[in-house]
Amino acid sequence: MIKLERIKILLLSCLAFFGCKNYESLEEVKINTSQGMSLLNTPLISKQVDVSRDSLRIINYLDALDGYENNNKLADNIIWLGRRIAYLGDYKRAIEIYTQGINEFPSDARFSRHRGHRYISTRQFNNAIADFENAVLLIKDTEDVIEPDGVPNRLNQPVSSLHNNIYYHLGLAYYLKNDLKNALKYFTECLEVSKNNDMQVATRHWLYMILQRMNMKDEAASILNPITENMDIIENIAYHDLLLFYKGVRTESELLKVENGSVGANEATQYGIANWHFYNGNEDRAINMFQNIIKNGNWAGFGYIAAEADLSRLQ
Repeated sequence: MIKLERIKILLLSCLAFFGCKNYESLEEVKINTSQGMSLLNTPLISKQVDVSRDSLRIINYLDALDGYENNNKLADNIIWLGRRIAYLGDYKRAIEIYTQGINEFPSDARFSRHRGHRYISTRQFNNAIADFENAVLLIKDTEDVIEPDGVPNRLNQPVSSLHNNIYYHLGLAYYLKNDLKNALKYFTECLEVSKNNDMQVATRHWLYMILQRMNMKDEAASILNPITENMDIIENIAYHDLLLFYKGVRTESELLKVENGSVGANEATQYGIANWHFYNGNEDRAINMFQNIIKNGNWAGFGYIAAEADLSRLQ
């Protein structure tokens, strides 16, 4: 996959050199870096796009922009423009684009699903919940469909569907508001429509944390029953490892990849372990880890947002 991306960058750079439409303006693509305020009252700032770092994402955005400009009344063109500008870090602009889509296609659940996701990114949880609740109504009695990946995994094989993404993100939005009852409800719905191991482990991870926080220890333990080391996982390896950690099969240091005092794990892993300490009575350790995520992590990551939400309540 990495080689294919490099080939695409090289090819499209050549197209830009020879003056093909849109590709001459890679350097001109800029975003609004100011994306709102965090739950801790600090600015949410995206990095400005840089061709040397973001070439493929810029090219994909320009492809989507070209499609949109050719036909801005096609639902797929609106969705992909929103997705591509969000991947560049401009979530506010993505929300505007999805709002256009909702106005044009009010019965298409995909727009509420994607706008809700970016409302979560920008800490607008009530708006996210409203969008996902609407999406739940729109998908009632409809056949589920696989959602194409904007950033393909190593096998270029999408693992999530429209229905489980709606339930997953709705459960997450409620979790971030500390509404554990509704978070449990919708992650349970998500589990029922999760048809592969990747979505199973992602959903079970959140369910386990929710049940532990609700002091439903037996129910939490039952969530771990189907989890084994030899599960075939394509992309949600961090969630799989966390579930094995909860079962006692993995250690904290293994998951955190601690070397010379530094932590190499992503926000999801760090948050899962911090939360484990929290609901097992080691609040000081949990708070220290939440703070470390905020200090060093990616503010758009779900683990980061969850740590931020917890700190905003604890402090």
